[in-house]
Amino acid sequence: MDFSNLISDKMLGVKASAIREIFKVAADPAIISFAGGVPAPETYPAQEIKEICNRILETEPTQALAYGLSEGYIPLKELVLERMRDKEGIDTDQQNDIIIVSGSQQGCDLTSKVLLNEGDGVVCEEPSFIGCLNTFRTYNAKLYGVPMNEDGMDLAILEETLKNNKNIKLIYTIPTFQNPSGITTSLAVRKGMLELAKKYNVVILEDNPYGELRFSGEKVPTIKSMDTTGHVVYLGSFSKVFSPGLRLAYLIFDKGLCEKLTVAKQATDVHTNVFSQMIAAGYLQSYDIDSSIERSRLLYKHRCNFMLSCMDKYFPKAATYTRPEGGIFIWVTLPEGTDTGALMKEAICRKVAFVPGNAFMTDVDSPSNSFRLNYSTMSDEKIETGIRILGELLAEKL
Repeated sequence: MDFSNLISDKMLGVKASAIREIFKVAADPAIISFAGGVPAPETYPAQEIKEICNRILETEPTQALAYGLSEGYIPLKELVLERMRDKEGIDTDQQNDIIIVSGSQQGCDLTSKVLLNEGDGVVCEEPSFIGCLNTFRTYNAKLYGVPMNEDGMDLAILEETLKNNKNIKLIYTIPTFQNPSGITTSLAVRKGMLELAKKYNVVILEDNPYGELRFSGEKVPTIKSMDTTGHVVYLGSFSKVFSPGLRLAYLIFDKGLCEKLTVAKQATDVHTNVFSQMIAAGYLQSYDIDSSIERSRLLYKHRCNFMLSCMDKYFPKAATYTRPEGGIFIWVTLPEGTDTGALMKEAICRKVAFVPGNAFMTDVDSPSNSFRLNYSTMSDEKIETGIRILGELLAEKL
């Protein structure tokens, strides 16, 4: 059957995630892949989850295998709210509420569904996370990219963009160890973003999946912790600190959005997997997640520093790159005129994978001179081998 005339307008301009397409290539065990965005598999608490699953199925099988509340499993909601108060300073008093969602991607989707009409504007960091950029595209939103400085989004350009485009409803930001750049937005810029959101009456969607993976530098308060007016929707996740496969994340937001977000959730998938929620609640109750996260931090600190040392050794001087204080990504920038999309194809031929920068831009069709590296999953041996191969390729091309 020919579906060419049946595809909806909202999907016509959306292309498959470049990262997912690269994953298909990187599945080859001969490929050294720096293209992923997943935690190190050795950090997954498999034995603990096995014990929790056995306990749940022995003591609470009916609840685990039945339908649940759209807003989420109540014990998990309470545990997350307590953790957010302690770790992120987010005051969940009468003003805020929470919904457990099926991964951060769904949190972004529900926020978009509730707030965005066709043609509404979304301000994004340039570069930004491809998954949420594609979500905004499926709602036919107009994307406005604001370039990143070393301390975060350029506030002058952000205000100019808000002032000149009255259709903007949402600012999307990953302020801590940003994907893909690894940049952490400074406290001054976070405060500035919040003031601009209030001034122009737009919502900030603060996406924070990597915030607990800091291995150097000083912690910076979340934007949500400074929000007293309900302008910030906070998106947190268990994917990078517990298990990505369980697909668990959470939205914390002003109660004024609760009814519509709940209805949007019901229309999407009724509720998040109850069994997964009970597993996460059991882990938070019975095990020390902070110790587990600390082990992840130490591992990522070593791998990040090792990759940077290899890049210092093998990359040509014309290549510059970020030096993140946490998270799992490094952003590499090459001289103007370099097309990292073409470069990536040559790297694949040499059995190394990365993600070209155009995948993270509001205009995915324009060539980019940057690319993203992930350091969380590869061994030291593979990191050095892969970076050496990339260094040789860059030396030839530059």
